[in-house]
Amino acid sequence: MMVSSVTIGIISMAAFIVLIVFGIPVSVCMMVAGIGGCMFLLTVPSSAYNFLSDNFIHTFTGYITSVIPMFMLMGEIASESGIGSNLFKSTQIIAGRMKGSLASAVQVACAIFGAICGSGAATAALMSRAAYPEMKRYHYSDELATGCISSGASLATLIPPSLVLIAFGIAAEESIGKLFMGGVFTGIVLMVLFIIVIQIWCVVKPDAAPKTEATSMKEKLKAFREGCFIEIFLVFGLSMGGMFAGWFTPTESGAVGIFGMILVALFTRRFTFKGFLKALENTLISSGMIYCLIAGAGVLGKMLTLSRIPMMLGDYVMSLNIPVAVVIFVITIIYLILGCFIDATPMVLLTTPIFLPVVQSLGYSAVWFGCYAVVLCGLGAITPPVGMSCFVVAGTCDGVQLQKVFKGSMPFLLTFVIMTVLMSFFPAIATWLPNVVFG
Repeated sequence: MMVSSVTIGIISMAAFIVLIVFGIPVSVCMMVAGIGGCMFLLTVPSSAYNFLSDNFIHTFTGYITSVIPMFMLMGEIASESGIGSNLFKSTQIIAGRMKGSLASAVQVACAIFGAICGSGAATAALMSRAAYPEMKRYHYSDELATGCISSGASLATLIPPSLVLIAFGIAAEESIGKLFMGGVFTGIVLMVLFIIVIQIWCVVKPDAAPKTEATSMKEKLKAFREGCFIEIFLVFGLSMGGMFAGWFTPTESGAVGIFGMILVALFTRRFTFKGFLKALENTLISSGMIYCLIAGAGVLGKMLTLSRIPMMLGDYVMSLNIPVAVVIFVITIIYLILGCFIDATPMVLLTTPIFLPVVQSLGYSAVWFGCYAVVLCGLGAITPPVGMSCFVVAGTCDGVQLQKVFKGSMPFLLTFVIMTVLMSFFPAIATWLPNVVFG
């Protein structure tokens, strides 16, 4: 009896889920499920192994994927040189005596550091070390202190150079420059919503965020100078602006950013050879992990293409005449469930081949879906039981229980929900800026 390609695809995806449950690394699960499905879908089963080898060679030697270690190294240099920690301290002084100023400063610092980092986990770890002790010094509640850090870290996955958006761009074969532009305004809107939630929290529970010390205008100007805001904006402007203007490719843009960040570290006398070697080591380890995920996702994506599941799913959804809002809601729920168990990068690589054709059949662009998916990944990062950002914050902040971090993140879940609703009804939040810049 002949088994249909769709049935083989469904069985392969079921096998992938079972392997995930048994705790096998996601990249390995993708490879096993992808090769297994391809062996039954191809007339020559041994050709499935060629997909794996081709994907590994293409991923590790391809020019497009070389953008990942470039931007990652730029962020690691900023982190190891202490530029990120200094950024928060300066933002704190500038915020002054405003109610909840430290928590709001965390959001701004996460957004700015995200512009030179691109990793949510790295941003969560850095801000936990820099911001949490300061907030405890001013008697902030553990819930507010850790909740604002774990949620604010998601801004680094939206504001370029976002590693998750890069992964989406590779999986969707979409312009990374357009995705970066879409992430800029989306990230800013999300940051403003976070600050609004913090202000409401301070009104409802005044004891959660006592006022900090007032600072003079002279102190604010000094903090702005010592925080290297000008230098960071120049590096970001030259790196990203040059890419958007067509001066550099994304990979060259990352190289320019590395050079600029090294100059900033040298100029501020924060550069050390030991720190540079540590940044290289961290970049090598993280890049290898992401490369394996991309190679595995390529094999799994090939299997899904051969099974024709994404195309048939898109046609099926269109034939049902279901309201667009219902389809987006279902996709959102699926992302929410997956986000409870899978990290952002593998989740985007896994879901893009399946959901992108469906979303495009509804009239949404790949840029919109990329930004929307990353927002949902940020939601998953603070959702129990495996909210990655919450685990990072709990592990970095001494004496804080994981339950408190999850509890502190709960008010920010509503922020993500509001953001997804806004993006669903106003897609221009993600597409307006790319359309203006790229036409």
